[in-house]
Amino acid sequence: SNITALLPEQVPADLRFSGIWSNPPIRVGKKELHNLLLMWLPRLETGGEAYLVVQKNLGSDSLQKWLTEELANGYEVSRYTSIKTYRVLKIKKSS
Repeated sequence: SNITALLPEQVPADLRFSGIWSNPPIRVGKKELHNLLLMWLPRLETGGEAYLVVQKNLGSDSLQKWLTEELANGYEVSRYTSIKTYRVLKIKKSS
């Protein structure tokens, strides 16, 4: 009863999230992926965390580097864990 399914454009712009869990669509291309992440990650509330599952050979390490550079102010980006060929990246909003 506390779940509402919406299209992205229906989500109120002022809505904030305590957690985001995603297997992001890496194959849409870097530009589209980056735009997607920059649309949703800033919606984390302070202390909120996002976990992204990305396959190593699909660019998880370069994505982690880009996130670290792009979100340098107010976010902590780290590799939460590695399992076989997958990386789980953790993004925490610190301010």
